[in-house]
Amino acid sequence: MAAPMVKIAMAARAYSSGVHSALWKLGTLNHVAIAVPEMEVARSFYRDVLGGRVSEAVPLPEHGVSTAFVELGNTKLELLEPLGDRSPILGFLRRNSQGGVHHICIEVDHLADAVEQLRVRRVRTLSPEPQIGAHGKPVIFLHPKDCGGVLVELEEA
Repeated sequence: MAAPMVKIAMAARAYSSGVHSALWKLGTLNHVAIAVPEMEVARSFYRDVLGGRVSEAVPLPEHGVSTAFVELGNTKLELLEPLGDRSPILGFLRRNSQGGVHHICIEVDHLADAVEQLRVRRVRTLSPEPQIGAHGKPVIFLHPKDCGGVLVELEEA
């Protein structure tokens, strides 16, 4: 086996060491979030150019963003625009002025159990406790350095 494949196989074994116990189950992809510098330009692109069903933008001051969703049938795209000068996506947009994929959101059936077990496995969260997200359900973000470079949001199903 080539050296890169050995590393992948070893990493897969490390991640498959019982994270998915009976206490919680990883569910479906809820959405892929895209940071955008201008919400109305992005909404227009997905609605008028691609023909998608796009929700109105909703400000979420507690999260520092405005958000709109593009319905895709089996999942959604979440458009995120900074709201205020303390928005958590401002740094991302400074590095990526045109915007881009910001995070993925995966549903779990028992968020509290998932967070507890992930912390035992030294997966850090970006906040001490879950918060209510854009869908009115508890969410928490996992540190990208512990998730293969991907910012992962877990949402209670």
